[in-house]
Amino acid sequence: MYKKMNDSEGFGFRKRPAGNSRLMKEYRREAKPNSGLAVVVGLVIILAWQGIAMVLAKPYILPTPIQVIIRMWELRKQLLTVHLPATLGITSIGLGISIILGLFLAIMMAEFPTWERALYPLVVSSQTIPTTAIAPLFVLWFGYGIWSKVLVTILMTFFPIAINVHNGLKGVKREHIELFLTYGATRWQIFWKLRVWIALPHFLAAIKMAIPLSLIGAAIAEWLGGQAGLGYFSKRMITQLDGAAVFAPIVLLSVVAIICVSVIGGIERRVITWTQDR
Repeated sequence: MYKKMNDSEGFGFRKRPAGNSRLMKEYRREAKPNSGLAVVVGLVIILAWQGIAMVLAKPYILPTPIQVIIRMWELRKQLLTVHLPATLGITSIGLGISIILGLFLAIMMAEFPTWERALYPLVVSSQTIPTTAIAPLFVLWFGYGIWSKVLVTILMTFFPIAINVHNGLKGVKREHIELFLTYGATRWQIFWKLRVWIALPHFLAAIKMAIPLSLIGAAIAEWLGGQAGLGYFSKRMITQLDGAAVFAPIVLLSVVAIICVSVIGGIERRVITWTQDR
């Protein structure tokens, strides 16, 4: 009376021959990142920038990419030996503290519901404070030293780490937890052997988000109250109406961010193998 159906028929899929792997190969080929397309898109943006700048013909407002590259080469000693190390120092300290703070908040909110109800609104509301408004207050409270700039970087950076890792820790399926409990696992064994590994891709994704934000935070802090760094250098060049020199630190920051995020992406591809098609 009832016709027996296999799983594929029950869900409305037509069963394909086991040896037919053409579609699977095409899917895997399309899923791989296409570096050639990224290069083409980058070249299109640069050519558009070059054309607009040439039509505008006001290099103190919008210099051409060629002018920016030439100016970067002329200022390479100041940028690479004085201002870039200052910005990277602030970024490294701020990002390191943000990672520790973000992981602590994520674990507390994921493991203890009471703390989640108390901390989550505070974490979200911290991102409603305008950076340009709070940064001068940090300078007033902590002076022109490094810590006022580090605090700005932390304020901009810890949020994606805390929220992404929290979502990863909370994203464990109930069936997996019940399986661990069946085998007699304790709460902390479930945390270290299950939750941490589930949250690891979220953590690496958060780091890729946090690196550009930390560079931006350091540059903004240097702009508003610094004596060295790429943000400070860009602000100083504005007073001299040197458009190419203003853009040079911005381009340098972008290159640093791309390199750092690419390194984290390479680590992610090597470490997180269970979510990838080989």
